[in-house]
Amino acid sequence: MTLLPRVQTGFYAGAFLILGFALVIYALYAVNLMQFPFDYDQGEGFELVDSIMLARGESPYRSVEEFPFYASNYPPLYHVLAIPFVWAFGPEYWYGRLLSFLSTLVTASVIGYTVWRETKHWPVAALAGLAFLSANTVYHIGPLFRQHISMVMFETLAVVVLWRAFPKRDTRGVALGFFLLICAGYTKQLAAITAVAVVLWLFVQNPRRAILWTIGFGIAGGAIFLWLTWITDGEWWRQTIVANVGGINAVQVFALFNLYWKLYGFLIVPAVLWVAYELYFSRISLISVWFVVSLLLGGSASGTWGGGDSYFATSIAALCMVSGFLLGRLANGALTFPDNVYSRLLRPLSRFAPTLFAAAALIVPLLYLGYGRATFKMPTDGAFAPLAQALNVQPNALGRFYDSAGYDVGGYAQIGHFTTPEDIANGFRIVELIRSSEQPTLSEEAGFSLVAGRDVITNPTQLLNLWRAGQFDGSTLIEMIDARAFAFIVLRARFYPDPVLIAIDTHYELDQIIPMNGFNYEILRPRD
Repeated sequence: MTLLPRVQTGFYAGAFLILGFALVIYALYAVNLMQFPFDYDQGEGFELVDSIMLARGESPYRSVEEFPFYASNYPPLYHVLAIPFVWAFGPEYWYGRLLSFLSTLVTASVIGYTVWRETKHWPVAALAGLAFLSANTVYHIGPLFRQHISMVMFETLAVVVLWRAFPKRDTRGVALGFFLLICAGYTKQLAAITAVAVVLWLFVQNPRRAILWTIGFGIAGGAIFLWLTWITDGEWWRQTIVANVGGINAVQVFALFNLYWKLYGFLIVPAVLWVAYELYFSRISLISVWFVVSLLLGGSASGTWGGGDSYFATSIAALCMVSGFLLGRLANGALTFPDNVYSRLLRPLSRFAPTLFAAAALIVPLLYLGYGRATFKMPTDGAFAPLAQALNVQPNALGRFYDSAGYDVGGYAQIGHFTTPEDIANGFRIVELIRSSEQPTLSEEAGFSLVAGRDVITNPTQLLNLWRAGQFDGSTLIEMIDARAFAFIVLRARFYPDPVLIAIDTHYELDQIIPMNGFNYEILRPRD
């Protein structure tokens, strides 16, 4: 074996090692969360409550002016998928987290298979799939009881199916693709961005067929929307649409785009080059359109209230595929330039083609190595302490976890660290307080009430959404607070509307602070 193949093999081994290590950390993180009985990320418990209500045949889309002042702002499909688990196991977090974790594995597999089918280069295809799982954003939200990553799975499946089926006039395939796109939209509203990318690409391919299919798609999706609005007396419209209209924080958008480049720049460059290649030397693919649209629109939406780095997850799936298309062809030496005005400008470089492809053979695994380093994350305590010391990795989160992104960017989720037995014990301290009184407890997170076997009262972020949209009065809830009807109030982020917080601070006082999972939970009692 000559020197070049040996070096290339070594680089690929290094890329697989660092991205394989990221997969191991991700799997351990998922298992750790599945054993945690409380909210890890704010809002997980309300996803579970939605699932429980649907399993009982109840609607989570209801008036927030009546006790228990609860409503959901997300579509129902993800919660419907959890219904059999609710029937079998009751209110538990692990099955929602398992569903989300499996969704990421499906998405990574689709990415890897699509890259392999396009390039026939299995190492790049495998690395493309691993790159998706190594992305800091995907790592964060992948094992959560949240619907976002399942939306990304449906989006990825829909785009790949439509990309293959539409040019072949495969009616069943196109219908399947649009069905998956509807599934994505009724998992989370943000899938509308992928729908925009799909419609744009279809129109470029064949305007007449695109219009016909889009009309059918709109009728099917609209019929479901109208049905949900009708059976919920308009609450579906109010809770999922009106409550989610808000402004954009430009500073947060800029910071998150900057972080996106910092973390994923090693793949962004080849992805942009591939989009340019398709524009000038080939036909633009749906995957490339999806990448550009999801990055621009999803990234811009990341500055909304409730947005954040998770809004880049769809573009990361597209990024891993688009960059893989170019890198796989470079690794195979199979990048061709058809004769046109642009390729003629490159003819003077043709004599250097063997050298350029030989250099590319080394650059490809190096890019994945760099990407693995840029997205590196790991615990630094416990069993990982010796390895962290050997690698000179210092914690930058809670003194026990390293995240290459840091925790100081607005909109970047401060999660990813592993939970501890102390976190669980402190969670049960709050549960015992709730159980100690016959009066109800108003908790900003649902998990404590669920474990205590008590009613979940309010969904604070949804109340805040509705209040900002002028759709929440709150007089009944405020009257209960004024009357000190709650034995305890548990706060973590004070996400309630301002009038509710004023009432709480007027009639309740801090009793103690219980730390859990890196956050301080304020336990308030009624004032004398």
